[in-house]
Amino acid sequence: MTIEISSQYIFLAGLLALLSILASVLSSRLGTPLLLVFLIIGMLAGEDGIGGIHFDDAGLAFLFGNLALATILLDGGLGTRRESFAISLKPAFLLATVGVLLTAGITASAVYWLFGLPWKESLLLGAIIGSTDAAAVFGLIRNAGLRIKERTGATLEVESGANDPMAIFLTITMVSLINNPEQGLGWSVLVKFIQQMGLGLTIGVLGGLLLKRVLPKLHLASSLYPLLVTSAGLSIFGITNLWGGSGFLAIYIVGVILGNANNMPYKRDVHRFHDGMAWLSQIGMFLMLGLLVTPSEIGPVILPALAIGAVLIFIARPVAVLISLLPFHFPWREQLFISWCGLRGAVPIILAMYPSLSGVEQTPIYFNFVFVVVIMSLVLQGWTIPQVARWLKIELPDKEATPKAFSITFDDYNNRHILIYEVPDDSDLVGCSVESLPSTPYSRPMGVMRGGQLLVEYDEVLRGTDKAAFFSQLENDSELNRYFTPGQRMQQTSMSQFYGDFVVNSDAKMRDIAYVYFFRVEEAYLDSSVKEFFKEKFHGRVVIGDRYRFGEIELTVREFENGEISKFGLKIIRQK
Repeated sequence: MTIEISSQYIFLAGLLALLSILASVLSSRLGTPLLLVFLIIGMLAGEDGIGGIHFDDAGLAFLFGNLALATILLDGGLGTRRESFAISLKPAFLLATVGVLLTAGITASAVYWLFGLPWKESLLLGAIIGSTDAAAVFGLIRNAGLRIKERTGATLEVESGANDPMAIFLTITMVSLINNPEQGLGWSVLVKFIQQMGLGLTIGVLGGLLLKRVLPKLHLASSLYPLLVTSAGLSIFGITNLWGGSGFLAIYIVGVILGNANNMPYKRDVHRFHDGMAWLSQIGMFLMLGLLVTPSEIGPVILPALAIGAVLIFIARPVAVLISLLPFHFPWREQLFISWCGLRGAVPIILAMYPSLSGVEQTPIYFNFVFVVVIMSLVLQGWTIPQVARWLKIELPDKEATPKAFSITFDDYNNRHILIYEVPDDSDLVGCSVESLPSTPYSRPMGVMRGGQLLVEYDEVLRGTDKAAFFSQLENDSELNRYFTPGQRMQQTSMSQFYGDFVVNSDAKMRDIAYVYFFRVEEAYLDSSVKEFFKEKFHGRVVIGDRYRFGEIELTVREFENGEISKFGLKIIRQK
């Protein structure tokens, strides 16, 4: 390969990545799924598009796809909080195993009955499109500025890291059965499943705990720690696969352990680096998949793929979610949202390459079929997730805004601080004189700085972005924060609309609330506190945003303190 050709490849790769990143700005404004944008750019650059780039190396695409998926799962594990596991481990585990199995089985049945493919080929297609891409869902939710209920979000978050190994296992099993017709479904498959998941879990836990102990003891340049985590994670991923385990499960577990380690050095830098790596992996993977597909060959499979996609979205996934979550008494709204978040993304397209690499016939049909299903899922589900979250009332109001401020501690013994706030443009203080700066029981104003200069005229009018300094006995004065928090009025309106105008303590008796607000309560709960009532009604799994309605009165969980419910919002709903 000449230097000129190498330079062309580098230029094209950089240009496509740059276009994808710039397109993300337009995507966030239009609400378009970002992964769909990456795919379209790849297709436009491909052999049927304006770029005319010919790329059909399935082996290289498979290698890069696996590396990218491993990197994305490592980042997903690093961002998974320990609390998410406590809330959602069991339901997420069932969704990632039983749910994937049911989704694959129902979809395969539809392929068999509608198009008459043999059972093994039908099951292979069902297995390939059986897993979700919840990481893409969270990208969409973040881009839309959504904040969803913790029980729902945590379940989707953990499912996203755990369902890929199951789909990969099912796909490999079906490819093996097609290539070896005399092999049957029996104990050997069950043993292989236990080996894959068991080794993946064991090696992931051992590798994660080892890294957790070793990292703080190493003395490296700060920029090398993120690289060390990446290289160690990929090494564990590779060795787990070589030993017959699930490398995807192992690298996700490594990420979870390191992400929740309090003593990991340069933790914030590690998170930022891997966020960037995950984005780079998604951009590169979807651009590559866009290049790999040939749009002119998709025509014959469009209608069959759309029919199976409809079965997958509207029947298979909802049934799988309903059965998997049955023991956990999830509210119906959350079950519907989790069903709708069964977004198909990169994993099915990567899995569609397995038949090609294993010598299975009709491979282009599998790949094109799966590609159409993924496009349908991204367009139909990906474009509507924010609207569905609001319609089902899964969305929570934004967390209370915080002021732009920092503190300087100058007397640790007597606990004395200087607090410096930036005056927001929408603050009530704008237009007031400097001498009208507020005081609290713990803080007194010292002065105002503008453009790095201290204002000496006390009748000077305050402006947005001025810096106000206070002498304080507190490192964080919550009463003072209210004066300098941007969007305060809008925030209060949003919180009031969601939770109501009244706040109820968690130990208040249901009898007393019912008496004051004129609603009926079941006699068995009259002497219960509001907290006890909600724990009973939500089977002990209560999160912020859970609500219960008594006629025109609605109670909503508003705050937690030290792991326990502390406050409820009370809303009066006027009948129209």
